[in-house]
Amino acid sequence: MDRFIRRADPRTLSVRDLLEARDQYHVHIANLPTVIGTAMGRYRIRLDDPNYADEHAEQTGKELGPRTLDNSNFRPWSWPCVLVFVTEWLDRKTLSRHPELAVPPVLYLPDGRQVRTCPVLVQRRVANLPPADTALYAADKFGPNFQVHVADQGATRMGVASAIVEDGACAFALVSRHVTSGTEPGAPVFALPRGKKVGIGHITSRSVDALPLADIYPGFAGRDTRLTLDAALVKLDSIGSTNSQYLGVGGFGPVIDLSSDKMSLNLIGCPLFTELPGGIRTEGCVHGLFYRHASVGGVDALAEFLIGPRRPGQTVQTRPGDSGAVWFWDEVADRTAKDQGAPAPVNFRPLAVQWGGHGFGALHSNRATEFALATGFSSLCKALNVELVEDWRSGQSRYWGKVGHYNIGYAACFALQTAKAKAVFKANATAIGVSDEDITAGNLPGATQTSKFIALADVPDLVWRSTRGKDKANHFADMDEPGRGPTFQGRTLIQLWQQDSASRDPQVWDQFYSSIDPARKPAQRGALPFRVAELYKVMVQAAAAKQLDAYVCAAGVLAHYIGDACQPLHVSHLHHGQADDADDDKVHAVYEDDMLNQAADEVVVGVKQRVGAAAKRPLFKGSMAAADAVVQLMRRTIEELPPEEVLEVYRRVHGRGQSAAMWAALGERTMNRMADGAVTLATVWQSAWKEGKGEQNFTAATCKLPVPTARLKKLYDTKGFAESHWLHEMTLAGLA
Repeated sequence: MDRFIRRADPRTLSVRDLLEARDQYHVHIANLPTVIGTAMGRYRIRLDDPNYADEHAEQTGKELGPRTLDNSNFRPWSWPCVLVFVTEWLDRKTLSRHPELAVPPVLYLPDGRQVRTCPVLVQRRVANLPPADTALYAADKFGPNFQVHVADQGATRMGVASAIVEDGACAFALVSRHVTSGTEPGAPVFALPRGKKVGIGHITSRSVDALPLADIYPGFAGRDTRLTLDAALVKLDSIGSTNSQYLGVGGFGPVIDLSSDKMSLNLIGCPLFTELPGGIRTEGCVHGLFYRHASVGGVDALAEFLIGPRRPGQTVQTRPGDSGAVWFWDEVADRTAKDQGAPAPVNFRPLAVQWGGHGFGALHSNRATEFALATGFSSLCKALNVELVEDWRSGQSRYWGKVGHYNIGYAACFALQTAKAKAVFKANATAIGVSDEDITAGNLPGATQTSKFIALADVPDLVWRSTRGKDKANHFADMDEPGRGPTFQGRTLIQLWQQDSASRDPQVWDQFYSSIDPARKPAQRGALPFRVAELYKVMVQAAAAKQLDAYVCAAGVLAHYIGDACQPLHVSHLHHGQADDADDDKVHAVYEDDMLNQAADEVVVGVKQRVGAAAKRPLFKGSMAAADAVVQLMRRTIEELPPEEVLEVYRRVHGRGQSAAMWAALGERTMNRMADGAVTLATVWQSAWKEGKGEQNFTAATCKLPVPTARLKKLYDTKGFAESHWLHEMTLAGLA
């Protein structure tokens, strides 16, 4: 034992120590002809080294040959080190003749700290990778993970929108600077929702290429080093037509905040994933920190993160055009074995934003191992002085916008006719809909929050659309489409319903749809009135059985379907405009989402006033009477707000101002329709309550207590509760 020689424990070294050592030896290492880059990391142990499996295995002294990315990896006991990437492996014999070519195995600092180096043999990929393909999106709203396009100099540059960020005044899309570089501020930026070229915003002067390392990480050593950031801000044209959730992943969790005090070598090996445009999930992990990827004029360029495959022999599937992709911490993969038995909610926390890539060729192979070069998300926010918008709660919804559904459901809760019914719906109003204050503030549940309770009025959209395939046809009915054949020629479903009582039968409706197209799929045979009849029956039975939780749950989800019935595009064959005109595809989303979102405060006040002034309606009995009440609502909707007019107004204005222009022309009548829907809904609720003898079966005290949301969630998550059916599976006997 050498008691009188200082031997520092390498396991105690920090990122700060490694950076200081690299800085001290920078001139020496940079002038070695075989060195092409360095990074902070952990010692890579060869797979055939006994130490790879056993930390305490004895060293044999045997020369193991070149260390490559494919034949080595880091282990939990790997020492902190400076990774040194070399293009030629020098064996002991060569180094004995040319010691000046050797990478120093240990970097000694003045105070005695000793930092190991770890040479790794790599070969730069010579051929460029093909660019990423243009992705097709089914979503109507632009948001993070959409490809963005900028036209300049007769060509188009493409990248990925990383996130929606804000500075307290405006909202922006965060993109890579090299996508917008050289283009004048104010130039348009485009995306392709549903394959259509749509302007999403304009380039601003706010961008950053690179900054001195100390500006982002004060106190970190790095003379003449600049941290590559490569980020720019695109000012959004419309917040209402933008979704803040990362497409294919969901709502953002809190940003992983890194600083000089928090950056540690624990990040090495951290499992990450990203979802590339087109639905390509790519997994990786952190291999190195502050990778020196280039040097020009004596100034080194650093990539904050070097992200590579999780296991040797794999690669990171990334291509040019993926710049801007966000790498998230893979919390599930990072859980230890002892954590596996206790599942917890997963937060999609962003760590880094990709701006480039490197391909390192394998030894004696034409295959390259791809690595992503990325910048810390928190570094970008600091440099641009912005904050991440984690979730506007504006998830993609296929049907009547959430403002509409929640407002109709909430307003109806205060339009009941008897004391106990009023008490029940007042107590459960925020479980059925969303309060006026939250609607105005935009605090609406999103499609990624289904592990938590969802207000019942949008359970059919946000929950059942993914768990109940047969519910798809329950949200609409093509009431104005003429039938064909000898039985239905020239007559619509509304006309048949009004003129022929025998047509009020799901089997007749199924025949009607077949007369138009015998091959029409079940999902395209709208059954909305009969879905209302199903839920009315559930409510009556629940009230009669003294099951208040089942009654409230059925009543709450019913709000969604009756909300659909007062939306003109849900009761028309023009739901997405003319079928042969691609320019009409977005009319549905613009009318029910964008238009209502930008006028949410007016919607709340206008609908509330109208419902409060409306006369109480006569009650009825029987599930088919409930279906008739909804068909009459649909008839009034088409008469006051013809779908053809909605489409015509949509076509007048495109781009900025479209939502406002549609609201100016259609807003008052839209609020009339929503109020009619709320009053109709309250009448259906009251009728079922009366038929099931709710006033007699429940005490006043019981009616005043809200049903626990956990109980409501358990009900709507149960497949057998208020089960959904295709139209051809429904019968009058089953609805009675």
